[in-house]
Amino acid sequence: MTDRRTFLVTAGALAMAAMGYAPAGAAAPLRLGARAPFSFDHLVRQAREAATRPFQATPMPNWPILERLDYAAVGEIRFKPDHALFADGPGRFPVTFFHLGRFSPTPVRMYVLDGDGAGQAREILYDESYFDMPADSPAHALPPGIGFAGFRFQESRVAGPAAPDWRTNDWVAFLSASYFRAIGELYQYGLSARGIAIDIAVPDRAEEFPAFTHIYFVPPAAGSDTVTVYARLDGPSITGAFRFDMTRGKAVLMDIDAALFLRGDVARLGIAPLTSMYWFSEVSKPTAIDWRPEVHDSDGLAMWTRGGEYIWRPLNNPPRIMASAFGDDNPRGFGLLQRDRNFDHYLDGVHYERRPSLWVEPLGDWGPGAVHLVEIPTDDEIHDNIVAMWVPASPARKGDEHRLKYRLHWTDREPYPPATARCVATRLGNGGQPGQPRPQGVRKFMVEFLGGPLAGLPYGVAPEAVLWASRGSFSYVYVEAVPDDIPGHWRAQFDLTVDGTDPVEMRLYLKSGELTLSETWLYQYHPPGGGA
Repeated sequence: MTDRRTFLVTAGALAMAAMGYAPAGAAAPLRLGARAPFSFDHLVRQAREAATRPFQATPMPNWPILERLDYAAVGEIRFKPDHALFADGPGRFPVTFFHLGRFSPTPVRMYVLDGDGAGQAREILYDESYFDMPADSPAHALPPGIGFAGFRFQESRVAGPAAPDWRTNDWVAFLSASYFRAIGELYQYGLSARGIAIDIAVPDRAEEFPAFTHIYFVPPAAGSDTVTVYARLDGPSITGAFRFDMTRGKAVLMDIDAALFLRGDVARLGIAPLTSMYWFSEVSKPTAIDWRPEVHDSDGLAMWTRGGEYIWRPLNNPPRIMASAFGDDNPRGFGLLQRDRNFDHYLDGVHYERRPSLWVEPLGDWGPGAVHLVEIPTDDEIHDNIVAMWVPASPARKGDEHRLKYRLHWTDREPYPPATARCVATRLGNGGQPGQPRPQGVRKFMVEFLGGPLAGLPYGVAPEAVLWASRGSFSYVYVEAVPDDIPGHWRAQFDLTVDGTDPVEMRLYLKSGELTLSETWLYQYHPPGGGA
């Protein structure tokens, strides 16, 4: 995806045309609607009042035409950079817009503010002339003023000669329902975040997809690396108002202020949800399913508990939908990470080794609850099948209100790494010993740790593996240095013997005496034959 945002801000006021906003030097103005008062407090009040009324879905302009705008047809429609919002102003990051299509058919109303968020808003009106599109594109048959599907911030137009061209490179994008994503330090998109998740993997009800229906852009300050966007959220069971303060530095940081109002009961209310893809990795790969060694946007869930424990849970492509919960009270953070950064482990030109990690840092008191991990079976890389989110302990009931703040770190690793060794690989194989008959129902595990105090162990001192399993028994347990001459690279090896096909939960960490040397490895093992 490649489109951005643009708008001109003068030292104290906007230069407004009678029917549009015309940035100096721009080819043509963006058409704007009438002014209307705006403030974030007013947006919160609107969301609270909307929660008392029945949900009304935003109508699609013309579905028969939108249906013809498939992925390929929409890919041929490009927003013209000359029309970008803030293209010629003192702000660094222009804004461009996505066109509606089959997979993003619901219009999102876009507005530009004339102040810092407490002033007047004017709607940005759709015009076909904003887009380059083929002469035979079905989009020409859409009615006037249909609206936009989403938006993106382009890279800085003043970043210097070595930076990517802002016309072809973007760093954040909002598209479809409440999904949004950003690139990390390695200039690559990957996993996504969402405004909210409603009833994911709840057996007796369908998942809901609340959507950002209104977006408001704050004129950027000269030279600032931060942009601010407000958003209204609406869905069958929830309404909300969001403020996003997004900073483009080496990584991308987003400070989010969210006000949420339930118009119905929710079985699983997912706060700060993250959505990713995991197909296979070195943990487990069916024979010859694909030519690449690994395919995933993220390879594990990391958690930092209130008590200070660091936890690493490798992801699974399970035989059936699995939902796991990791209880805590006021967690310090959690995230879906891509720890494996070795190109040779993927061998793919789409560069999975560069996909960003995404860390959620709660700001303020989140209270008791649990990090929920939902893993869904997939047979291809085109499906996002992993969700991680915070679920409050209290039931989510009609009339409830939630006000919370958090920070998203789109980066190449967790922003607050543990002082202990990190888990860097999980490998499975047949249990037993070479040259001997391999016993049935026995699986061998090899878990690798790297760094931290492992690098400073005296010669001849080996760590001890501390193991636990929800069922089954361990054998052949030992820890050894990986023979690759990398200081602090150790692996724990053990066999697990288990009957039946129910999942097995496991824990492992390394210690020396009373000193904990590694983060805690958690794993959910699915014995063969445990499909749906």
